[in-house]
Amino acid sequence: MSDSKPRSRRPAQPIPALQAAMAGSAADPLRRALWLNALGHQFRPVLPPALANHCRLANVTDRRLVFLVDSPVWKAKLRLATPELLQLAASLGLSATDVAAKVTTQPLWAPQPETRPAPAGSATAHKALAEVLASLDDTLSKIPAPDPMRRYRPKKS
Repeated sequence: MSDSKPRSRRPAQPIPALQAAMAGSAADPLRRALWLNALGHQFRPVLPPALANHCRLANVTDRRLVFLVDSPVWKAKLRLATPELLQLAASLGLSATDVAAKVTTQPLWAPQPETRPAPAGSATAHKALAEVLASLDDTLSKIPAPDPMRRYRPKKS
């Protein structure tokens, strides 16, 4: 008889969701999007501050950097920044020789949700809340804990 134990097919620890999603070739578009986003962040400091808020790196294809801009005015200003962008691309190891800009009507950045701070309550409200919580602690401590070994059976009606 063999002394070998059957091998478990499950890993010792669960795989985090992001790591599982990034496994295999199905995640190639996601990896490319993350790479383009990181690359776009490296190009932002080279752009003039006013232009950086109105353009975004969209793609890198066939020796061309493709940017999205939100108006034709920013497209013209991006063309003026072409030498700096190509120099940075070369320093990053990209073989880009051209910069293209496309005007879009869609927002370049996702709108930020409005976050309003919670209104500060009065001292009286804080005191009343503290009293309610204290009374709940007292009430909960008097309730006996259920017996985990006892099975629940609904009462017959």
